[in-house]
Amino acid sequence: MKLTLVGAGPGDPELISLKGVKALQQADVVMYDALVHPDLLGYCRPDALKVYVGKRLNEYSCTQEEINPLIVHYARNYGHVVRLKGGDPFVFGRGYEEMEYARQHGIEAEVIPGLSSSYTVPAMAGIPLTTRGISESFWVVTGTTKSGSLSTDLPLAAQSTATVVILMGMHKLTEIMQLFGEYGKENTPVAIIQNGTLSEQRVLVGQVSDMADRVAESGRIGTPISSPAIIVVGEVARLGAQVAAEVVNQAQMRS
Repeated sequence: MKLTLVGAGPGDPELISLKGVKALQQADVVMYDALVHPDLLGYCRPDALKVYVGKRLNEYSCTQEEINPLIVHYARNYGHVVRLKGGDPFVFGRGYEEMEYARQHGIEAEVIPGLSSSYTVPAMAGIPLTTRGISESFWVVTGTTKSGSLSTDLPLAAQSTATVVILMGMHKLTEIMQLFGEYGKENTPVAIIQNGTLSEQRVLVGQVSDMADRVAESGRIGTPISSPAIIVVGEVARLGAQVAAEVVNQAQMRS
């Protein structure tokens, strides 16, 4: 009996680790989340059991209290369970809870880290979280706690000079931008990256004072920017717009 927590990375199926791929190839059961790219299931053995246990806002899904016993059930009845989770299992992935639950029930457990969307998605959009002369550190904060309220770390992050990366914060965007504005950050650049690392990636760049309006406007002229997306607040967010402009200019020159 064994549980292996595998980080699937931020979306692009090519960003999973080689060790993660090998675990999928050896698994008897794969329990996978909503943000896991379906191509990754192609690494599984044909006889492996594939179980969807995705969790998404405002959609029916398995609760964590349902998932934990399922891990034990499948490990005891099938052998090797791979729990395939988007990003990194230990970065807002509740992976440690699942590992400890399995161990408490006598099941061997290990973790294979994945690339977290918190730094991979900005990088793929041309936004460095730290760069000399602009930002020397970064925070990664959840937009919503278990109780549904804003994290108490957000006011601390808003007062720092660090780049702030906010995960799972789109449905609280207006509140978050108001909070940063209260700490004098009205003119601070903000980037929102939807479907990061995928072909349908969208990047919206503005500033704290107008970002909520920009997102609303995106819905009036097409499909609105929404989850899954991450929010990057800080001077480095401006660099993403510069990179995007350079890409467009190069494409126009080639044409």
